[in-house]
Amino acid sequence: MRDVKPFVGLVVAGLALLAGPPTARAHCDTIDGPVIKDARAALASRDVTPVLKWVKPDVEAEIRQSFAHAIAVRALGPEARGLADRFFFETLVRIHRQGEGAPYTGLKEAGTLVDPAIAAVDRAIDAGSVDALARLLTGKADQGLRERFDRVAKAKAHAATSVERGRDYVAAYVELTHYAERLHADAAASAHGTEEKASAPAHHH
Repeated sequence: MRDVKPFVGLVVAGLALLAGPPTARAHCDTIDGPVIKDARAALASRDVTPVLKWVKPDVEAEIRQSFAHAIAVRALGPEARGLADRFFFETLVRIHRQGEGAPYTGLKEAGTLVDPAIAAVDRAIDAGSVDALARLLTGKADQGLRERFDRVAKAKAHAATSVERGRDYVAAYVELTHYAERLHADAAASAHGTEEKASAPAHHH
């Protein structure tokens, strides 16, 4: 065990470097999120396999090494165990975020609020049904379209009265069309992230 004791110092230094400001929030960054859930299971079983799906193949070796160090340090005692676990959580989430092309700003504590849509996705997966998630998203999309369309309709009624009112109409129109474009592009995307080919060119402003 002497070989792993110097690693405790590395853990302390690493946590200081990895910790970030508490303002940014991301679901995979939370202590009670799915990444850390799998990390806890991996440490408990002493098997790194459950967490490897969260990282790219080219960084798998780094995760394996970090996991091996964590397992060794955990054996030094309860205090070392908590420190080793935290360091492994930080390392795993940081590398996962890098693979997504997203910034890493530190782990967020349990209970951190996440985007309602992300929370709904997790509930749907746990329930084994997409129905509630579909109702949430289609409801929000419908509301967004109706609000923007209402602004366009009201602005159009006065668009010819002045240049300023005409510009208000154009601004509302552009916002509606861009919103509809985004909704359609996401809705038309396949499960592999590729969009269906449209028969007409995209409408840009």
